[in-house]
Amino acid sequence: MSESAPAAASGAGGAAADGAHAVRSAPQGDGRGGLFARIALFLRQVVAELKKVVRPTRSELFTYTSVVLVFVVVVMAFVTAIDFVIGQVTLWVFGS
Repeated sequence: MSESAPAAASGAGGAAADGAHAVRSAPQGDGRGGLFARIALFLRQVVAELKKVVRPTRSELFTYTSVVLVFVVVVMAFVTAIDFVIGQVTLWVFGS
């Protein structure tokens, strides 16, 4: 052990003694409330989060949709090419 370890373990000196790093204790009760209180809290939090949502403009929506459609077409072409190659290799290996 280092020289500061016994002092820290005993609580003497340092930042731990002045309460700067004190751990807060949990409330005495379970702190959860009833079922309906939790549901109401959840719904309030959902509404608060939905108020933060920023809707895209028409041009942004068009751009995002175009990007997704182009990506889907590229992936479809890639999968089609791989399927064709695997089919040809299968025919070559096992015959027709």
